[in-house]
Amino acid sequence: MGNGILIVDDAAFMRMMIKEVLTKNGFTVAGEAENGKVAIEKYNELQPELVILDITMPELNGIDALKGIRTINPQAKVIMCSAMGQQAMVIEAIQNGAKDFIVKPFQADRVCEAVRKVLG
Repeated sequence: MGNGILIVDDAAFMRMMIKEVLTKNGFTVAGEAENGKVAIEKYNELQPELVILDITMPELNGIDALKGIRTINPQAKVIMCSAMGQQAMVIEAIQNGAKDFIVKPFQADRVCEAVRKVLG
């Protein structure tokens, strides 16, 4: 472990924004994925120390990707991303092992705070 952060979001600009915030604040980005299916493959391949995972995505949503990642590693550290009004899904994500969540549109300092908290 300790191989940086995997960013998962179906919107390329969101991945770019999160990556920018993380790298500016001294974090390493291990890789990116555009849907839950790719996220699980990349998690297995890269073994990142943390995953920032969008909830709403095509192919495989964030909740199912979270379950898949935690099948590979039950100790996986995952922060969920969601838009306003997805409280039920956020609760489901936390019940399935997500460590924190960030609401979009997110503040850069909130992203860093969540990452620092989860990584300890």
